[in-house]
Amino acid sequence: MSRRRWLAALGVGGATALAGCAGGETGETATTTETATETEGDAVGEKTETATEVSDLPEVSGTYTDVISNPLDTLNPLYNTEATASGVISQTLNNNYAFKPGNRVLNKTWERFETVDDGSVWVGELRDNLQFSDPYGQVTAEDYVYQVQELQKAEWTATADSDSWTEAVSISQTGELEVQIELESSNILYPETYDPVLYPIPKDLVQPYVEEEDAEGLKQDTELNELQFTGNLGPYSIKEWDRTNAIRLTRNEDFYLQEATDEFQLFENAPYFESYTYQVVKEQSSRLGALETGSVDAVGIPPNQISKFRDLDNVNVEIIPQPYNVPLVYNMRANGWNAGPGNLFRDKKFRQGLGCAVDKKRLVEGVYRGTAQPEYTWQPRWSRWYPGDDNLMKFGDRDGELYGKEATQSRIKQAIDDTEYAYQGDTLVGPGGDQVSLSLYHSAGQNTEKATAEFVAQEFADNVGVDVRVEAINGSEFASKYWRQQIPENADSLEWSKGANNAGPRDVATSENGWDMSLVYGLNTYPLNPTTGSVFFIKDSFYNPYGYYPSWDAKETFEAAQTASTEAELTEAVNKAFTRIAEDQPMGMLVFTPDQAGYASGIQGPVENFHNGWNQAGWYREE
Repeated sequence: MSRRRWLAALGVGGATALAGCAGGETGETATTTETATETEGDAVGEKTETATEVSDLPEVSGTYTDVISNPLDTLNPLYNTEATASGVISQTLNNNYAFKPGNRVLNKTWERFETVDDGSVWVGELRDNLQFSDPYGQVTAEDYVYQVQELQKAEWTATADSDSWTEAVSISQTGELEVQIELESSNILYPETYDPVLYPIPKDLVQPYVEEEDAEGLKQDTELNELQFTGNLGPYSIKEWDRTNAIRLTRNEDFYLQEATDEFQLFENAPYFESYTYQVVKEQSSRLGALETGSVDAVGIPPNQISKFRDLDNVNVEIIPQPYNVPLVYNMRANGWNAGPGNLFRDKKFRQGLGCAVDKKRLVEGVYRGTAQPEYTWQPRWSRWYPGDDNLMKFGDRDGELYGKEATQSRIKQAIDDTEYAYQGDTLVGPGGDQVSLSLYHSAGQNTEKATAEFVAQEFADNVGVDVRVEAINGSEFASKYWRQQIPENADSLEWSKGANNAGPRDVATSENGWDMSLVYGLNTYPLNPTTGSVFFIKDSFYNPYGYYPSWDAKETFEAAQTASTEAELTEAVNKAFTRIAEDQPMGMLVFTPDQAGYASGIQGPVENFHNGWNQAGWYREE
């Protein structure tokens, strides 16, 4: 399993990412509490019409203006793992396929992608009109095969997709425009894993780095980082990237999907804007003001502003299911738990105690104004893979036995029994007798995220008896200095070293700065095929910034799901996984919130289901 998966799942430009902004980089989000969400009845768009009939194509005109809350760290498609950057990349560089409403495959740079047997052999056929920028020429199967064999499978590169291309997966060129992927065993949901999702990258661009095994050069290459090679492979091309203020794109007149009217008729002359701009607007109030005055076309709406914006004639509010949760992440690496000796986050019973400390329903009612759902395990309730409540430990449910001071402290007392920590009354103290104090970071400029952090801090004070310092931080700074680890000099001799998001065992590989808890990133729960979420729960996966080691047979359970030959076997395996995840509490799973997106009223195209944005290249403005 690799990263960049949720935007592909949504169809918002075809790139994907594991980590997005927990409070909503494109907006704070919402669902309803105990009942179905507003879109749950058709959350994946089974009833959505995709074969739009039009008599006249829209006029190409104007600029579509989007906003992001923080400057971007990288646009290198081989190394990016962040959702907002993936969305920008996808405007200039499409990957091979995505999904559209009803969970149907949307063929993008690959005109066909299907199994030729029982799911162990898959064939992809490229479109014949794909062109890189000069001097790289036509995109061929060789470009994809070379990328996988020499970059994704190579240990020295540590690309973001490396875990998708293990020794159990082989790829070969079977024609100038045809590739064949062979799996070690049948996988009937292979496309839904997003493992075969690939960007087209010119062989001639990356070959010099391959020959020198120059990973740093590959990461820093200007053509890759500024997407200078993308030709007609996206609806737009980058015109200017002002790192702190804006990214400006210009229309691609020869966009390859213009010939794919069988997928969507409005692709015929797409895109329908002369330019596309991402403005960096750090303050939420400024972003909302820009939408209200009509100076931008899309902004995330926080829960406490939904009613106001629904009453505006110039704004349409769409409630859109999305796969990110809002997790309270604990740092179990050696530079986590900075309150004293040891690291209590590593103890399952301690984490369970923390899980009992936060009233998730009150969090929904207070911070999210009744518009979210409590999260008890790694799937939203609208997912077909949600395991049901019968055998689920629902930590933080005030209506059960797993919430409150007694439930919290009884478990924590078991965890600290043989340590230097103790309770003095209701206060947790360290070896010196001082109250335990922990840091909790959230993204600057995200008001709902800040309110969530403050709510958690108060619940921890009341029920755990610890002090929590709530601190705002720029998302890109947190990524580079806190979330990602520094690669150890002896990486080759470690049990594993999988790149900056899991550079090695937790006692060896740490980030530049220590931290305790984070609400900066939401994480993807992959409701189309949850086996892809195994990456978050296996200690030596490529993505384990927080250093979690499961106390259960996570790897074996997910392998059973990934190799299941029937839906019944798959359901049994994932039900076990989600039940054990709820029990083990690898992080504080707080709430699920759909995107609450505000669009300028003239924008035609958004839909209220999980695949909103699958056809974004065909969106237009109706004056």
